[in-house]
Amino acid sequence: MTIDDTHDPALRSWVASANAPGTDPPKYYTIPAAREITIQDLLTHVSGLASSGPASAYELRGLMDMLGGGTLAGMMSKFAVAPLDFQPGSRWTYSPLAGFDTLGRVVEVASGMSFDQFLKERIFAPLGMKTTAFHPGDDRWPSVVTAYHRADGALAKTDNPNRLQSKTYFSGAGGLVSTAEEYAQFALMLSAGGQWNGKRLLGPKTVELMSSVFVPDSLPGRAPGRGYGLSVEVVSDPVTAGRRVSKGSFGWDGAYGTHFWVDPQEKLIGVMMIQTDNPDRQVDRDFENAVMQAIVE
Repeated sequence: MTIDDTHDPALRSWVASANAPGTDPPKYYTIPAAREITIQDLLTHVSGLASSGPASAYELRGLMDMLGGGTLAGMMSKFAVAPLDFQPGSRWTYSPLAGFDTLGRVVEVASGMSFDQFLKERIFAPLGMKTTAFHPGDDRWPSVVTAYHRADGALAKTDNPNRLQSKTYFSGAGGLVSTAEEYAQFALMLSAGGQWNGKRLLGPKTVELMSSVFVPDSLPGRAPGRGYGLSVEVVSDPVTAGRRVSKGSFGWDGAYGTHFWVDPQEKLIGVMMIQTDNPDRQVDRDFENAVMQAIVE
């Protein structure tokens, strides 16, 4: 781009400085955000915050290495100065770490509790999830499964698969360890409209709102037939999505093969855990198919 290519004074100034003799060109050019990011944006992955774009990836390079021994509060300043990858609300792109870790920090500020303590008191303890935590405890590391990487028809152990398990950095994006049974307790609570084991965690309308389509499949970045709710994918059209679940089913897939969904129409939940860092998502579909084929009314 040359100075004559634009009539924008700010952009002309930037181009001029970029083309000045002896200067390295900037890595990217930023423009003001059209609006502020909202909590809903973060919950629905339309914020643009650290959403796999080159600009944020450049500013947050080595992000995983920054987390060791850190805290959510300490990371907020780094997330705050990173450029957004797109205008808030303009598209859907998964924010694999920053989005939900920012939400975790919001919980800390609003509740006056650390995120791990909040989850323990408000969710895990009432649901009887006794082992679910951000760190299993030094004595329980042998019980944590080995993670693998699939390549060339073989499995190899993954290097440092537990780098998000921490005693100080409580990553809601992917830091929890749990069991299939305890994960099922959480899913059953959602299926029952926010209560389980005699304890109510959420109101029925809250669960209904959570599983409603906030981001339709017409927004760039979403797959056909699959909208997005508040932190969960929602199957808005099973035929278009190629999914053998009921319309309105919702859930999410984890990075190491975890898959769960709630089917409100059939009043069932499914939880599957496969410890590979590059899981075959067709297995998720096969699992859903097997469950749904077993239903005889």
